[in-house]
Amino acid sequence: MSSLKKQIQRWGLRVQALALGLMAIFTILLPLDAQALPAFARQTGQNCVACHAGGQFPELTPYGRMFKMTGYTIGERTVPVAVMGVVNYANIANPPAGTAKNAEVVFATGSLFLAGKVTDNIGAFTQITYDNFAVDNGDGSFSGHSNADNMDFRFANHIINDKQDWIYGVSLNNNPSVSDPWNSAAAWMGYVPAANLKSHQFADPQTPFPGFGSGGNIAGLSAYLFWNKTVYAELGSYRTADQAFSFMSAGVADVDMHKLDGSNNPYWRLALSHEWGAHNLMIGTSGMIAHVYDAGTDTSDPANLGQFRNIGIDAQYQYILAPHTITAQLAYMQQETAYSDNAGGGISGLTDMNYVSRAKVSYVYQAKYGGSLAYFNQTGTTNNQTDPATSGFTYEAFWIPKQNIRIGAQYSAYSKYQGGSTYIDQTSLLSRNANDNNTLFLYAWFAF
Repeated sequence: MSSLKKQIQRWGLRVQALALGLMAIFTILLPLDAQALPAFARQTGQNCVACHAGGQFPELTPYGRMFKMTGYTIGERTVPVAVMGVVNYANIANPPAGTAKNAEVVFATGSLFLAGKVTDNIGAFTQITYDNFAVDNGDGSFSGHSNADNMDFRFANHIINDKQDWIYGVSLNNNPSVSDPWNSAAAWMGYVPAANLKSHQFADPQTPFPGFGSGGNIAGLSAYLFWNKTVYAELGSYRTADQAFSFMSAGVADVDMHKLDGSNNPYWRLALSHEWGAHNLMIGTSGMIAHVYDAGTDTSDPANLGQFRNIGIDAQYQYILAPHTITAQLAYMQQETAYSDNAGGGISGLTDMNYVSRAKVSYVYQAKYGGSLAYFNQTGTTNNQTDPATSGFTYEAFWIPKQNIRIGAQYSAYSKYQGGSTYIDQTSLLSRNANDNNTLFLYAWFAF
């Protein structure tokens, strides 16, 4: 009991120290005027809450989704630059040996955005991110590194008449579903950035989220349409981000690049949406087939080529009527992995199935005070991998003191990790309890 009290006291002292630090940062930022808004807010002349549900960026409102689907072109051209920074703190209940920066405040990442209207029909969203802990030097120090992050270049048109409302367009992007307007999509459901550190490996941003086996920093072209604010459809295909598309993987080491076979790697999305009063509801499906070479291997050898088949369903409900904002999201993704002959140890046709479910509900009051509860669950077969079975809950509270500042606290509690309530840590080969990984995660997120 005494050890538990000491742990609680230590957490309390650390939270107080972080709170003082965040308040100091907030005090410095407080004099900034309305000109210090992200690029899209300057372009449209709207407050952040117009596009972001309850102000909790980057989650979109119906207006925000309309802005995105019309190619980021609403409003007038202005300075198309914004910056973002994230400060993190993570404390694992029982950190594994050798875990660096546990219970320390760290500057996690910073991003530069070049985004906004180019013409009445062309716009862009581009992000370049600096990872302060990209490289572990092995001596307790780390080196930072920048690389291309999410990119989305669009041509779009909006046609309205007495009977119909059409939005159609084309997106050139580097991450399947980054073009999607709903935050239950794979690229957007998990969006609080965390440091690339072992001390952050169990925080909510690292818990299971639905995703595509193709990975990001690839190059894809898709066409989409949104009919009568009801039916959304998108179809495209992806390839390796090299040659003319190498800017979409800039800064990513060759050994870490996701390399696809040819351009026949189709992605699709279909969603039904309905708005009534302060409510809006969406239910949809998405999928992708990607032929991907094993990381760091010879792409001229067909024995290094595997395949990912993803099929997902998702739904989102929002209620937005000041001073209340409620968002509920549900996403499920099934992934079949067909291993390359070499990855399968010479066994041809070796496959695994992976299933990820994620549910989240959030509430924001006066676009200032909010909280959320999320459930995550991952299961699957284990022919060629560690048992993926992982489940638990994340509890969150956050405060938005200004519309471009978000301060939050999350607590992720695991009931199962790598197969059960106890598991063997693959690094130390020692037994751990799933709840040893329970993590308090604090963040301060700024966008200007």
